[in-house]
Amino acid sequence: MTTYVALLRGINVGGKKRVPMQTLREMLTDMGCEAVRTHLNSGNAVFTHTETDEGVLATALEGAIERELGFSVTCLVRDAAEMRRVVDADPFAGRVVDPSRFLVIFLGGPADPATVADLDPAAYAPEEFALGEREVYLHCAEGIRDSKLAKVLTERRLGTAGTARNWNTVTKLADMARG
Repeated sequence: MTTYVALLRGINVGGKKRVPMQTLREMLTDMGCEAVRTHLNSGNAVFTHTETDEGVLATALEGAIERELGFSVTCLVRDAAEMRRVVDADPFAGRVVDPSRFLVIFLGGPADPATVADLDPAAYAPEEFALGEREVYLHCAEGIRDSKLAKVLTERRLGTAGTARNWNTVTKLADMARG
């Protein structure tokens, strides 16, 4: 059994695309997942499964949501080792960074440096970002709501689906996945 984290994009925001966490846990259990737990009300689940392909699990969960709730939701799945790698690769480690203003944008595919090559970091200071393997680290020093970089680092620019979590949530999910 492998431990996984599922990250659902854009649910339970503003009354649209409501996915109760109990329903999410039931859908995952119906998919053969075990030890299913959710974190917060924003589409984070930790579970174990015998499947070795994250993409298969993500597609199955997207299908279950579509069938059961009647709308589509992008789901990204990471195994426990990758969640730990994301935390360990923190490009801002050793600096004082407000974890509520530090996001990780999990991507549906590899982070491509060419998609951000034209961004001048100085133009966005004090905001900053760094590409990981399948994620973008984004520090919004003055807050996320008015972040210029958050408005630029879109799926269209990055060329793949993405969903963001603040650092507190990322580290909590990694800890939950570790057991």
